[in-house]
Amino acid sequence: MTDSARADRHEAVNELKRSLILDAARRVFEAEGLDGASMRAIAKAAGYTPGAIYFHFPNKEAIYAAVLRELLERLVAAVERAVAATDTPISRLRVAALAFFDFFADDPRDLDFGFYLFKGGMRPRGLSRELDAELNGRLAASLAPIGAAVKELGFDDQTSRAVVADAFGHAAGLLLLKHTHRIRMFGCAARDLMERYIDSVLTRLGTTK
Repeated sequence: MTDSARADRHEAVNELKRSLILDAARRVFEAEGLDGASMRAIAKAAGYTPGAIYFHFPNKEAIYAAVLRELLERLVAAVERAVAATDTPISRLRVAALAFFDFFADDPRDLDFGFYLFKGGMRPRGLSRELDAELNGRLAASLAPIGAAVKELGFDDQTSRAVVADAFGHAAGLLLLKHTHRIRMFGCAARDLMERYIDSVLTRLGTTK
């Protein structure tokens, strides 16, 4: 085996171990939150010794950030795929907002993790300012196509930011109602309400469907 082949194999093994660690960590964080999780519990769930975990990550906060990073990368990719199939600003705004909503609607565990809804509260506990800024940047990237579409329609930065913030807040509220089943109180479907919200945005912007 050549040195290059050995290096490739070593890298592949490390990536597999890292993936197994992150999968295990996600389960532990979902069950215990960041405060209740420990490197020992993550190692046990992954089938490794704590020492093997420390080889890849310095602490549980770094693992937590890596899991969030992976989730947000999948979110950004899902929105970008959806937007790439459209050809007008109106359709891009609609598709981008719905792709964001659908990503979290499809798996309540993603919503719990992405919005810090598990044990420990609703804020990014344990993250450094730098990590928090990085992860917020990836979240912003998933919403950016909405703002870009508003600008394509001829509106200014302030209007673009307001529409993005409003879409994010509306989606978050409907997702929370959907996954807690509170939406049943109103006899409505969360996605239908999200679509109606987008229609109202387009109406306010003076566009057509």
